[in-house]
Amino acid sequence: MSLGFLIAISIGLGIAAWLAFLWAVRSGQYDDPEGPKYRMLEEDDEGPGKPSSEGRSPPAPKPKPPAG
Repeated sequence: MSLGFLIAISIGLGIAAWLAFLWAVRSGQYDDPEGPKYRMLEEDDEGPGKPSSEGRSPPAPKPKPPAG
C-alpha cells in the first residue's frame, strides 16, 4: 500500500465522520443533552398496576419532627 492511498482513506473516513456528525446535529440528537437525566427523576413511580394520580389531590405534607 502506498502512502497516498492511506492518506486518501484517512481523509475519506474523516469526511464520513463529519457528515455523520452533521446529520446527527440536524436531526436533533444534540438538542437537549441534559434533559433526559432530569426527566427520569421527575417521572412518577406509577407502574401499570397503580392508579393514576390525575384527579386526586396532592398528598398532605409530612409533619416535621419536634426540635430537641
